[in-house]
Amino acid sequence: MTEERKKQLQDSFARVRAEIAARNPEAILLAATKTVPVEDINYAIDHLGLTHIGENRVPELLEKYDGIHKATPDGKPVSIHFIGHLQTNKVKYIIDKVDVIQSLDRLSLAEEIQRQAEKHDRTVDVYVEVNIGREEAKSGVDPDKVEEFLSEISGFSRIRVAGLMTMAPKCASFEEYLKYFAEMRQIFIDNTEKIMHNRLEACLSMGMSDSYTAALEAGSGMIRVGSTLFGARVYPEVRK
Repeated sequence: MTEERKKQLQDSFARVRAEIAARNPEAILLAATKTVPVEDINYAIDHLGLTHIGENRVPELLEKYDGIHKATPDGKPVSIHFIGHLQTNKVKYIIDKVDVIQSLDRLSLAEEIQRQAEKHDRTVDVYVEVNIGREEAKSGVDPDKVEEFLSEISGFSRIRVAGLMTMAPKCASFEEYLKYFAEMRQIFIDNTEKIMHNRLEACLSMGMSDSYTAALEAGSGMIRVGSTLFGARVYPEVRK
């Protein structure tokens, strides 16, 4: 890795952490690492204190998994989250590799997570994904049905609901994002007792590179930031 690249990463992580410190110091920074080389991920883990990463695609996660450092130099574990849409037939490939699945959005997926977790004798932390924009083309539980869905999955012994997650619609302004995130925050508050499941504290995951400042302002417990940290994504098919 070049010194220039190291400096870029140092500066971008510092900028995002400054926003966290200013708006919501308790929030967790999760680096969304889709298309990000393992070298960059490990540099952030080894030198920039990164302890949470999120992958969107199963094949890419499997390709990178063995090369990703699982702890920082001072021994803090690195938590790997799956943050993309998850097909039921792909659960078996990641069930023993991720710490959290952030995209539980339907009963059939919960059933498969339960089935695969039983095979591996583990309990899986999940976040229920909420479609806060009520967009037909996007996955996620309807905001009005979150309580019902939480009740439906409450009996799954190998699933521990650790929080809620959302992706806001594309907005033109900070204020517009804030409106969606404020609504999501209220849904989280209204359902917090139902998603504790023997955890000391549930987490609200919302806010990405284009919206994380508004999410922090609204009280997000975790932001998922990719291109703001690592630069514009370069997809394999166009990488030279």
